[in-house]
Amino acid sequence: MNIEIKIDSSFIEPKIIIMTASVTERVNNIIKIFSENIPRLITGIREDKAEILEKADIIRIYADTGKTAAVTDKGIYVIKHRLYELEELLYGDSFVRISNSEIINLKKVDNFDMSFTGTICVKLSNGESVYVSRRYVPKIKKILGF
Repeated sequence: MNIEIKIDSSFIEPKIIIMTASVTERVNNIIKIFSENIPRLITGIREDKAEILEKADIIRIYADTGKTAAVTDKGIYVIKHRLYELEELLYGDSFVRISNSEIINLKKVDNFDMSFTGTICVKLSNGESVYVSRRYVPKIKKILGF
């Protein structure tokens, strides 16, 4: 993606122009991000208390038995958003989907074990190990430069 900024004092409010060959999912996500005026916060519930979670503190987000949970160093929080909503909300940050039921923060990864045939084992900063599903392996390898 190519970003260009022009300073022009005649503009009172910022104006965004997107130039593209076609409207892709990525373009639609960019439009959505800049057209919403709602703060993009993630709120988690733990021990009957709601807390605003800092994106940088989130290690992984997963879906289990109809609930979505976020894991941080402080503990596990229940989140009201669905995974696809969180994937959009976290788009552009260091988060990546590794299976139909899990998103991880790449900045919270200690290492990727590529020795498993057909999948990748991800060792997270909190000591947990999670696995990339076969469907997402090519995407992760592309991110890692393989």
